[in-house]
Amino acid sequence: MQKQISNLDKLTLSNDFLFKHVMLRKRICKHILEELLHTEIADITYLEAEQTIDVYPDSHGIRLDVRIADAANTHYNLEMQVKNPVNRATGKFLLPKRTRYYQAMLDTDMLQKGQDYDELSPTYIIFFCLFDFFQDSQRIYTFKKRCLENMNIELADEAVIMFLNTLGTKGDVSPDIQSLFDYINSNTITSNFTREVADTIVEIKNDKKVRDAYMTYEMRMKDLRDEAHAEGKAEGLAEGKAEGLAEGKAEGLAEGKAEGLAEGKAKEKTATAKRLLSMGLSVEDIAKATSLSVEQVEAINAE
Repeated sequence: MQKQISNLDKLTLSNDFLFKHVMLRKRICKHILEELLHTEIADITYLEAEQTIDVYPDSHGIRLDVRIADAANTHYNLEMQVKNPVNRATGKFLLPKRTRYYQAMLDTDMLQKGQDYDELSPTYIIFFCLFDFFQDSQRIYTFKKRCLENMNIELADEAVIMFLNTLGTKGDVSPDIQSLFDYINSNTITSNFTREVADTIVEIKNDKKVRDAYMTYEMRMKDLRDEAHAEGKAEGLAEGKAEGLAEGKAEGLAEGKAEGLAEGKAKEKTATAKRLLSMGLSVEDIAKATSLSVEQVEAINAE
């Protein structure tokens, strides 16, 4: 139990669990949005933190870290992205199409509530990235749809996607946003705002409900790993014995057992990853829990 508590103490703002809880502090989250968008926001309302949207029973659900609406009914989805996921089979990076899918699911979720197309709320999908996806050193990459034949013509669908590059050196951001980037990168406090964020993190980590929630989360992951390990080991042994006995030789039995155990371990990890994905856990946490690479988990998620 002590190990799980110390794990929480070691978390930084780049961790999904802690990022979500910090963004649930209205003053901090509202200030970040105002600084990013250079506008005053009257108020924000939290929809569902870490919400999983399954629009159809057989669709691929998405887990949202923090989903917010402001007083003007603009919707915001804030995500922390530590690593740059890639499909190992194709070599393609997954982040661009992930934003496309997030946007589609957000819109479809709103339409399911009875809205017409023209009632769709303006949306901002905002990724805090600890890497420079576009390799242009911009601090912020903002995307809207424009006509290729005349870039002055914008498709006014009111859907915006922003990638915040915490390592960026180009483009202007407010001092508080830059200090936030510095804090995410190195845990260094350089402003009153990041002092507030740091103090909030200490407060969150000392909150008994948060500690209990994190311990429950850790234990749930351990139980799933243990369950999958037992199932995978039994399956691997059975397959290994069957293959070895079929050959009728001691050598075949030994090789069959070894191969069966290896396949069992691989199946065990895959089974664990699938279970954790269905629970809405982040790819990074699943990779840690299963000893798979982030790329392997992303490939499983893409199946």
